[in-house]
Amino acid sequence: MDLFSSSWAALRAAVAELPDEDFARPSGCAGWLVRDLACHLIVDAQDVLITLVTPADTEPTLDALTYWDVTATPPTGEDPLDALTVRLAAAYGEPWLLKFHLDDVGSAAGRAAELADPESRVSTRDEVLTAGDYLMTYVMEWTLHHLDLIAHLPHVAGPPAPPLARCREMLEDIAAFPFPKSFSDTDALLIGTGRRAPTDAEQADLGDLAAKLPLVLN
Repeated sequence: MDLFSSSWAALRAAVAELPDEDFARPSGCAGWLVRDLACHLIVDAQDVLITLVTPADTEPTLDALTYWDVTATPPTGEDPLDALTVRLAAAYGEPWLLKFHLDDVGSAAGRAAELADPESRVSTRDEVLTAGDYLMTYVMEWTLHHLDLIAHLPHVAGPPAPPLARCREMLEDIAAFPFPKSFSDTDALLIGTGRRAPTDAEQADLGDLAAKLPLVLN
């Protein structure tokens, strides 16, 4: 719960402090501007609220690791839902409206997470997880999207260290191999999920593992 709260609070704060002109800059998500990513975060917050009030009474079918559909194909931004996000973001018109809605719905999602029993079971995507595992998937989501947010905004603070470290551990568990110790947590996540290509030196450190990347989480 602490990792969820810290990663989500840091991401919301980063968006809240952006000057208007930054919303028109590209994000680390293919085909999305920063405003589109901010709109996606609103949808994510709504998903958290919906899922936490959708209880299940059966055994969990997934956990925080098996939840992810892992592919080797990075998104192109041409998916219909991705295109819908772009249209929704444009409909807000002014960045302050995006900020307001994200703060409003995002704060509620944060409070709901803090009140949730980690051992309770919730349903999403026709699957069942404990609330704790479900919220841990969002630690990964928030952290990766925080990196997407700052991809072209070097003046904006990145994700906190504890969620970065935990997400690296989770990605290594999903991959079933560790990233080189020479990689920072941020570099492991960026390279591991295909958000940037490794340098020649990083490629050498990866060795045969490079052929198993990227791990695109959906």
